[in-house]
Amino acid sequence: MTSEYQRHDYKPPQPKLDEGYWAALLREGENVHSQNAGSIAHDTAQNGHHDTQHAHDDEHIPHHETDIEDWTAIQHITDNDELITLQVVGYNRGGLLVEWRTLRGFVPASQLMRFPATGSSTLRRKALLDRVGQSLTLRVIELSMDNNRLILSERAAQAEPGERDAILQRLDTGDIVHGIVTNLCDFGAFVDLGGLEGLIHISELSWGRVAHPSQVLARGEDVEAYVLGVDEGAGRIALSIKRMRPDPWQTVGERYEIGQIVEGVVTNVVDFGAFACIEEGLEGLIHVSELAEGHFLHPRNVVVEGQQIQARILTINGPARRLGLSLRLTEDDDDLATH
Repeated sequence: MTSEYQRHDYKPPQPKLDEGYWAALLREGENVHSQNAGSIAHDTAQNGHHDTQHAHDDEHIPHHETDIEDWTAIQHITDNDELITLQVVGYNRGGLLVEWRTLRGFVPASQLMRFPATGSSTLRRKALLDRVGQSLTLRVIELSMDNNRLILSERAAQAEPGERDAILQRLDTGDIVHGIVTNLCDFGAFVDLGGLEGLIHISELSWGRVAHPSQVLARGEDVEAYVLGVDEGAGRIALSIKRMRPDPWQTVGERYEIGQIVEGVVTNVVDFGAFACIEEGLEGLIHVSELAEGHFLHPRNVVVEGQQIQARILTINGPARRLGLSLRLTEDDDDLATH
């Protein structure tokens, strides 16, 4: 895929890139299946298992000997951005296992082309098993002899030689990019920008509350995103979707006024009250004292999550990102709300 870029005037501060970047690519390596499971298991742990802290602490895995000359050779291939064709020798829940001379590598499932976007572990396992014995054209995306780590990508191999570096060099904070969502994990979404992936942290998906990226995006979806930062050394790009739209808190005081009756949806109920969303990114607090007249045991006795409500705005504080709401409407308010 060829990425498209354009300049955007607004430039927010560059964030610190999430250290879970590679952990997401390498997660779920607990169950190993291969032509030689005993010899592959160690590399699975090194390349896709211990990195995500899924290994059992008491698991004993024999050491696998590698040739330092092979590490030097694969480093040369990586530095020259060359492609290599390797045979798949096994798989685990996280992806495929390949061999190159004395080295064993890992291809995360998210880095495979035409891999089914499914939540079914049975279909996922079958899709991986079907690749065993096949040859894949790959590009190295992570290499560390000290950590015995060789990570490869079929998706990255689709880019022309030097294209990944070219993307890193020409991108800058404020650019707008187009890409395809390749993977969703707890902390964010990965987007293919043309052989190189960017990360949209969950906090950058929406101005509103997001419990999981799957609420906003789907694998295979075309997206437009804002470049928050580029780390050329690590080959990482931080992206944002929410920065494509104005921050609703910046203009909340211009669009709403104290005393106004608004409609919303209860998003969270806590001991001291409830939160309600009146538009994407704008959540207000209904303090327990403003939920209803009289006495009640808990706010959940008055409202529940997902409930549609009408509330009066009590306070507006855009800079502090706070909005005070009340469900204690007067009779005049009740008449207004029904007309």
